[in-house]
Amino acid sequence: MTSINARDYEPQSPQRVAFLGLGVMGFPMAGHLARAGHDVTVYNRTAAKAEAWKAEFGGKTAATPREAASGAQVVFCCVGNDDDLRSVVLGDDGALAGMAPGALFVDHTTASAQVARELFAAAKEKGVGFVDAPVSGGQAGAQNGKLTVMCGGMQEHFDAMRPLALNFAQAVTLLGEPGAGQLTKMVNQICIAGLVQALSEGIAFGQAAGLDMNKVLNVIDKGAAQSWQMENRGSTMIEGRFDFGFAVDWMRKDLGLVLDEAKRNGARVPVTALVDQFYADVQQMGGRRWDTSSLIQRLRNKA
Repeated sequence: MTSINARDYEPQSPQRVAFLGLGVMGFPMAGHLARAGHDVTVYNRTAAKAEAWKAEFGGKTAATPREAASGAQVVFCCVGNDDDLRSVVLGDDGALAGMAPGALFVDHTTASAQVARELFAAAKEKGVGFVDAPVSGGQAGAQNGKLTVMCGGMQEHFDAMRPLALNFAQAVTLLGEPGAGQLTKMVNQICIAGLVQALSEGIAFGQAAGLDMNKVLNVIDKGAAQSWQMENRGSTMIEGRFDFGFAVDWMRKDLGLVLDEAKRNGARVPVTALVDQFYADVQQMGGRRWDTSSLIQRLRNKA
């Protein structure tokens, strides 16, 4: 069970919404919508997870994305990748088949900008709005309702989804046209990859030099080296604990999206490509489900 932490919700007129995908992110995100008073129907590929969500939050479950989306004013989605996304949106049992003109589809999956544009076009043909809205903040952010949401789409669709998204987010921002949300998430992952590798090297260097790294991080965290990664993962990296939700497998999927997009747009991302290979090393070490701060382990296991 992935419960959510208590928070205050802004008064809103209840809406009929659907949520597709109840993983470590989607489960609490959908829960916040239900706790805020919205009429929520959920769909998950594994039906038992949907039933567990219903037992915790109430609401309804559906056997297909189409059934979940039928009659919904807004359909939210958070699944694994481009193919998963197409499978729940398109086709006879997909969400679009059940959505009425004027409804809105909001995709929180971290996926490619290409699939975002593809689904925007498919939704437009049906008179349905579409916003690509990947999130950052991890499992803790989803549970606490403190996610950051990066959006691409039309202003009117963004304006319609933002009040709902603020039930599980602290910041919801429109960055541009369809696909801009996914491109922004790629920038986010590029920055995280470099930061975590640098933090790993710094900690490993300090430990090799015999320093008390908890004291060291407490000092340098007050200066220009400060980062979210240092504040939230520095001490656990020192301890060798890597069970914080965002798995190496997922990071490699995200960095694969970055590298594919870089080939298309001509951007040079040499450090990102290198760190992606370092994460491949971690996978080979058995760390596929370790969180992304586990990069330090390859420095401890290799000369």
